[in-house]
Amino acid sequence: MEPIIERCASVDVGQATVVACLLVGGPKGRPRKELRTFRTVTKELLEMRDWFLSEGVSQVGMESTGVYWKPIHAVLEDSFEVIVGNAHHIKNVPGRKTDVRDAEWLATLVRHGLIAKSFVPPPPIRVLRDLLRYRRKLVESRTAERNRLLKLLETANIKLSSVASNVFGVSGMLMLKALLKGATTPQEMAGLAKGRLRERISDLELALEGNMDADHRFLLGVQLSRLEQVESDIARLDERIDERLVTMGRLAPVASS
Repeated sequence: MEPIIERCASVDVGQATVVACLLVGGPKGRPRKELRTFRTVTKELLEMRDWFLSEGVSQVGMESTGVYWKPIHAVLEDSFEVIVGNAHHIKNVPGRKTDVRDAEWLATLVRHGLIAKSFVPPPPIRVLRDLLRYRRKLVESRTAERNRLLKLLETANIKLSSVASNVFGVSGMLMLKALLKGATTPQEMAGLAKGRLRERISDLELALEGNMDADHRFLLGVQLSRLEQVESDIARLDERIDERLVTMGRLAPVASS
């Protein structure tokens, strides 16, 4: 198969260093090959980009290795067509010789158009995706912390979850904070119920009469503090996500009539 790209390069991605391979040449004869190693600090990645630019490179290929390819892609994406290939696909392309380095093999595949290009979203989508992924992690963390708190209540024989459908709603949080203070009777805590939960005050009085000692209250205080922090962080993320969605809406192309 004849090559289809005269000036191309590849980057074999590592955590601390990358190996870049440049191939320059027409469809006839062997291309000029040059290998260089760069550290993954921004200064040297920019030097690699400038080297590619000086050689008139049009396409650069790399594998999607962990997260290490992302900063390299960010440095190169505005200057070249960057082809991010799936590592499994690249490994299974036939014809590789055992003595060929990874960077050289990648460059050869780019030169012959043999790397299936993975979809890399544009920067605004990548930012939004990072925000949403982290929000999901915080929601999972909140769920785990709530479950730990419910187990603590059961340990102290506080049966609030058996009466209140949402322990972490307005009424439930008022009661949890009252439990934390430790100076309120079950009757007084039950009186904090709001809305339809007030119909079950007698059940609440029984449920809130447990064995909450000082150590339980200490753990409850830590858990409530962590929940307040994660709730605050989720709210901050929601605000940021909304801002990004508004910005993306402004950047979206307007359909022609």
